[in-house]
Amino acid sequence: MPVGAVAGGIAVVIDVIRASTTIITALAHDAAGVIPTDAVEKARSRAAMLGGETLLGGERGAVRIDGFQLGNSPREYTREQVAGRPIVFTTTNGTAALAACQDAAVVLIGSLVNRTAVAAAARRAAARVAAQADPVAVHLVCAGVEGQVADEDLLGAGAIADAAQALFPDDALDQAAKEARAQFLTAAGHHTGAAAIAQLTASLASTEGGRRIVALGMQDDLPIVAALDAHQTVPIFDPTSGVLTPISAQNAL
Repeated sequence: MPVGAVAGGIAVVIDVIRASTTIITALAHDAAGVIPTDAVEKARSRAAMLGGETLLGGERGAVRIDGFQLGNSPREYTREQVAGRPIVFTTTNGTAALAACQDAAVVLIGSLVNRTAVAAAARRAAARVAAQADPVAVHLVCAGVEGQVADEDLLGAGAIADAAQALFPDDALDQAAKEARAQFLTAAGHHTGAAAIAQLTASLASTEGGRRIVALGMQDDLPIVAALDAHQTVPIFDPTSGVLTPISAQNAL
């Protein structure tokens, strides 16, 4: 992503397999906050500084980092494990994409699992920012893999674009968003509900990211990351504290 590409706009960071899905799941299960970092040693230092009940979560090469309590599987972030506890979190691609969006006016986390909620939140954020300045764009930022576009993230972007069109039919999609939406609809088999989730699970298994976690024996993550609208939680990044928390009455858009 070019430097300044999202400056002043609304950035929705998407890493379907699996950082976005895991962050959303952690906050939906009442984690006290997720603190993203772009390096393993930074994560260790931040967790040591916070102390107490702080958890370390993340991966390198899709595998849990040595000494971390949690990896990057949403299945690990149960309410029993994370409720009330802050999580310092680092991943290969997702947290790097988040770091690249620091000049956006608002940074949200999106995925298949919160696609409708994040589409609505991004639109509210754009309206709020536009009330103070010129009209602003919503950028669907795909984390990708080592700088390359990842099909699974395009599916996430397409799902959010599809939800946005359903909610706000008068809003315009650019060509990239239209193409991502078409790819998502094809991957979902133009189904809804459980049939769409089943089709998306199969589609995700054929992507590079899907094949990687299947090879590592983590295929049970795929139906979880494919679960359209499983959560209403929308993480928002606070640039002052460096913490992701769910949009709520305290930080409503």
